[in-house]
Amino acid sequence: MRLALREVALAFRRAPLLGTLGIITIAFSLFAFGLFGLVAINIRAALREVEDRVEIRAFLADGVADAQVETLMRQIARIPEVADVGYVSPDSALARARAELEEFRDVMDGTFLPASVELRLKEGARDPAAVDALSRRLLTFPVIEDVRYGREWVEKLYRIRNIAALAGSALGGVFALVALIIIGSTIRMAILARARELEIMRLVGATNGFVRLPYLIDGTLKGIAGGVLAVALAWGTSAIVTRSLMRTVFFTPEQIVLGILTGGLLGLVGSWLSVGRHLRGVWRDA
Repeated sequence: MRLALREVALAFRRAPLLGTLGIITIAFSLFAFGLFGLVAINIRAALREVEDRVEIRAFLADGVADAQVETLMRQIARIPEVADVGYVSPDSALARARAELEEFRDVMDGTFLPASVELRLKEGARDPAAVDALSRRLLTFPVIEDVRYGREWVEKLYRIRNIAALAGSALGGVFALVALIIIGSTIRMAILARARELEIMRLVGATNGFVRLPYLIDGTLKGIAGGVLAVALAWGTSAIVTRSLMRTVFFTPEQIVLGILTGGLLGLVGSWLSVGRHLRGVWRDA
């Protein structure tokens, strides 16, 4: 291991420009992957904010007593899918309607809207099937006259979320593959620059593992360095977008560490594939 590390350091000192270009190339390939990740995270955050607004409104029958309302709210609060429940009196509903529909406020009176109970749902219970099942369950309560939740809107939101998740997975895989190819090509250049040394090592009886190790370490270190640089570039881009256009969500510390380690892993895999391909060629020509 010590000899392999020394070989990596010597290779970088002998060709610092090539090593630096390799790191920059890896960084930009990971930066493109990171930008896609940022877009996916911000789309998911936007969809989550919209999903937080998914609610069910249960309208109460006329003449329901306060004690019945309190009992109903306690029963609804115990439903596992419900995150929060609140009571909206006829006066509160009227004030809200007048604020939202100012052009019709003069025709609204105190009997315009019934009392209702508003339910906010927990994450994971906002898909159309779960919302529909809960609305049907609410209709079983005698004091509830009608239930509304905007079926079409919920279905469209769920469909958009599924499409975004599927497209994100597919494009993420493509970007990862492109990054792997670029990293492998970068390591391949370094190997070709030392092709004569590899041939000499083969002649003196060096094993595949002995030959591979310096390149695997080199690829891993370049991948980690490229990952750090890619995170810095992504942070700068996110800051510019936040300052100039809109507020954006950046990676969490755990995601940053995972991204850097992913860079190292891609560097390792790319090096393994490139070295193996070259060694197979050298051994075949022997």
